[in-house]
Amino acid sequence: MAIRFDRPVSSAARFARRIGAFALVLCLAALVGHRFGGLATPYFVLVLLVSIGLALLAALLAFIGLRSLWQTGAEGGLDAMKGLIFAALPLVVGGLAAERYYSLPALYEVSTDITTPPAWLKPPNADQMWLKRSPVVSEADREKQVEAYPELTGRRYDGAIDRVLEAVKKVAKLQGIRIVRADGDTIPQPETEAPPPKPQADDSAVTDAPDLVPVPTPRPYDDDVAQLIRRANGVTLQGDTRTLVLGLRFDVEIRLREEAETTFVDVRVASRYGPHDLGMSADIADDYLKALDAELLGIAGG
Repeated sequence: MAIRFDRPVSSAARFARRIGAFALVLCLAALVGHRFGGLATPYFVLVLLVSIGLALLAALLAFIGLRSLWQTGAEGGLDAMKGLIFAALPLVVGGLAAERYYSLPALYEVSTDITTPPAWLKPPNADQMWLKRSPVVSEADREKQVEAYPELTGRRYDGAIDRVLEAVKKVAKLQGIRIVRADGDTIPQPETEAPPPKPQADDSAVTDAPDLVPVPTPRPYDDDVAQLIRRANGVTLQGDTRTLVLGLRFDVEIRLREEAETTFVDVRVASRYGPHDLGMSADIADDYLKALDAELLGIAGG
């Protein structure tokens, strides 16, 4: 009589494939919804964490299935491999985020001037939901920035502020920074003297002459740059940008100050959500300053 051998089936491998597929779909939906849709960042992070957790579970079940295949010859090796492949993307995203989270300081803002950072023209305001953070950047946070990113400093360029401002705006556009506000320090106005006394009318004066005569006003500048330079000793630009893949939002402040025959440029970058920017604020500021150096022919100084 022939003996029939029935191979056992690994339920862990089967569940690994299903859970891994669900984790992959959830991760892709979160990425697409946040980058191109209206999914808010706090919800995006929450969905991504769920996807990463499911991917970890799928990987664990897949290893159990492969172990059963090795020890008892149980069916499910193909399902286990599929589960690992499906879980790869969420695990890679989670691994990169975890590496930056634990290796970099918990900062959500950086500035090239840690003593007097460029002031926001309009302070960013976003509903943090469950991603709570302190609204004030402390001196300890600035010290952490200096320790983690010592190369992040302002730039001094030879030349007038109008030339540098043109380059600043051009590079901002190329780097995907959308300028939404611009302002400068107004030039002090001279003290006005009291108007001379109005002469008394006599018999020879025209009695019906108007008291006020309209004076033509100069035509305003059409050029936005010229308009800013005309009334400013310094210029401040505020904008926002998004990361290419994840679509995370960051606010950017660029300050230009004219000193003698040079122009000093400072940059401030802040993540719009969360207490930890995973080092992306420093990356954005550093990439922008390097591109600005190249645009201005590398004439930057410390």
